Amino acid sequence: MPRKKNLLIRGVSLVFVLGALLLAGTRAADAHNVLESSSPAAGASLTASPSTVELTFNEPIESGFNELVVTGPDKTSQWQNGAATVSAEKISVPLRPLGPAGEYTVAYHIVSEDGHPVSGSYTFTLTVAGTGTPAQGQSAVAGAPAGDESTVPVWVWVAGGVVLLGAGVVIARRIAR
Repeated sequence: MPRKKNLLIRGVSLVFVLGALLLAGTRAADAHNVLESSSPAAGASLTASPSTVELTFNEPIESGFNELVVTGPDKTSQWQNGAATVSAEKISVPLRPLGPAGEYTVAYHIVSEDGHPVSGSYTFTLTVAGTGTPAQGQSAVAGAPAGDESTVPVWVWVAGGVVLLGAGVVIARRIAR
């Protein structure tokens, strides 16, 4: 009887060690791109309208299917002046001269080079009203949440499940003997 108990303890220990090793090898950066900097900066107070918005991520961005939208204080008017352009890990969009003073929201939706979509938003404040008018007939980034949507890749969960299942089968067969 003590032999079976000792074998069970070894088996359970092995499962935990293998699981820890599997999870220790993953990095958060493997999941998705992360916004590193922005111009204008998040939370900035500006006295004049910027000519562009530029976001810099920690890894390259896939070309195509990317959006960068600047919404005015009324939460509906848009101020970008053309389509967003991607260059390596940067995405930018030209702006129309801004109009009313207040909080402007920059919303983005990009596709990482590894194919994962990343969405987020931040705000900056224009403290002195400009003379610009908003763009007409453009749509906002639908449902862009604040912040990054980093998650653990699916393969980590699948690999962990396979390891646990295999260890369970080995332990069950040894206990049955």
